[in-house]
Amino acid sequence: MTLARRAIDLIGSRAEIVLTAETRAALGTVGPSVPLEELDADALVVLGGDGTILYTLQRSRIPILPINAGTVGFLAEIDGENPKAFEGAVERLLRGAYHVEDRMKLASSIGRVPLPDATNEVVVHTGQVAKMRLFEILVDRRPVGRLRADGVIVATSTGSTSYALSALGPIVDPSIEGILVAALAPFQSTQRAVLIDPLRIVGVRLVQEGKDGVVVVDGQEERPVAGGATVTVYRSPRRSSFIRLGGSFFRRLQGKQILPWNQPAQGPEALDADLPPTP
Repeated sequence: MTLARRAIDLIGSRAEIVLTAETRAALGTVGPSVPLEELDADALVVLGGDGTILYTLQRSRIPILPINAGTVGFLAEIDGENPKAFEGAVERLLRGAYHVEDRMKLASSIGRVPLPDATNEVVVHTGQVAKMRLFEILVDRRPVGRLRADGVIVATSTGSTSYALSALGPIVDPSIEGILVAALAPFQSTQRAVLIDPLRIVGVRLVQEGKDGVVVVDGQEERPVAGGATVTVYRSPRRSSFIRLGGSFFRRLQGKQILPWNQPAQGPEALDADLPPTP
C-alpha cells in the first residue's frame, strides 16, 4: 500500500480522488469510495501485477494507468520500484500528457451462457491433472480439426506474451488484431499456433461426453464445461484502454528476456532510447 499512499500524496488537491472500496479498506482511511464496477472516473491508477490489471479490466471500462508492483508486469509501462518514473507518470497523468491505447478483447460463452471479456486469453482445459482430452476446433462454427491435449488457448495479441507464450505461440504486436489459437501440451501434434482473422468465430469443443473440463478467462474467472459442450470465442465490442506515456510495445518487453533478439539496441537512434520528456 506504500505506492497507493504515495500516489494519493502526489495527486493531493489537484484532482478528485475516489478509492475503490477494497483499496480504502486496505489503507484504513476514510473518504469517498465505491465498488470498482460502479466507479465513474476519467482515469484509473492500477497498482499491482498483471493479475490485478486483468481483474480491473474485467470490471471497468475506464482507461487505466498500470503501474507494476508485482513480479513480471507485461501489461504495465511504469515500474513502481522506480520512484522517478512513478512520480513522473503521475505528474503526466495530472497534466493530461498521455495517449490512450485501446486493445481488442475477446467475448466468449459456454453454449448461450456468456463469460466475462478477456484482455489476454480464454483457456479451455481438462478438469483433472495429467488427463488429456479430445478437443475439436471450429472456425465460424465449422469443424477444422481435432487434437488431444491438456487444453487449448484462445488469445488476443495482447495475450500472446502471456499464457500463449508458454505454449510456444508467437509474440504478436498488439496493434495487429487477431485471435491466436495454441494447444497446451498436445499429443502427437506439431506445436504450432494459428493466428485467425478477428472477425471470425472460434469454437473449442470437448468432444467426449462425460469427459468434462473447465474454462478460465484471464486467470480470473473459472467455469466448468461439460463434455460435448462448446466454448465460443469472438471479438468483443468492448475494448481494454491503457494510458500510455510514449513507450512502445518493444520497449516494454525490454528486460523481459522473451524477444528472439537478446542484445539491446544502442545509440541515440535506438527505438525508444528513452521516454519523451514531459511536454
